[in-house]
Amino acid sequence: MFLIVGLGNPGAKYERTRHNSGVMALTELAGAVAFRRRGSALVTESWLADHRVVFAIPQRFMNVSGGPVKEVAGFFKIPPQRTIVLFDDLELEFGTIRLPVLGDHGHNGLRSITKVFGADYVRAGLGIGRPPGRMPVADFVLKPFTKAERPQLPIMWADMADEVTRFITTSGT
Repeated sequence: MFLIVGLGNPGAKYERTRHNSGVMALTELAGAVAFRRRGSALVTESWLADHRVVFAIPQRFMNVSGGPVKEVAGFFKIPPQRTIVLFDDLELEFGTIRLPVLGDHGHNGLRSITKVFGADYVRAGLGIGRPPGRMPVADFVLKPFTKAERPQLPIMWADMADEVTRFITTSGT
């Protein structure tokens, strides 16, 4: 069994922001399934590449997402090595993906998970690019994607879905 987590911030205010790229990609990967509340996360169970998976969306802010990840993993008895975390990656050019990503890249959501859950989980980065000019990173990640970027999002999500499926298929039984 695998746990696939989509990082983001809860609430309509953050729904379509760059920081919620992980949630957006996860919902694309999970398909049209209903999520239910389990503790401090929304979860659903399904199958992907002949493997049972749990999809989870923490319902705490990004900086404290480690607790919900550990909670869901503990409930379903899924070890960190079989946990894949989808996150917005400033270090990747917009629209690109990388799985696995090594290290935390200063991402506060990943730092929280590492602190609470350990560092042995798999990181899957969704490229959001760097802020333009001197825009602060915090402002940039909390902004929605531009009109020009939006048509490319489904392609990035589909690429990540393909890559997660490949990873699960080649990672063992």
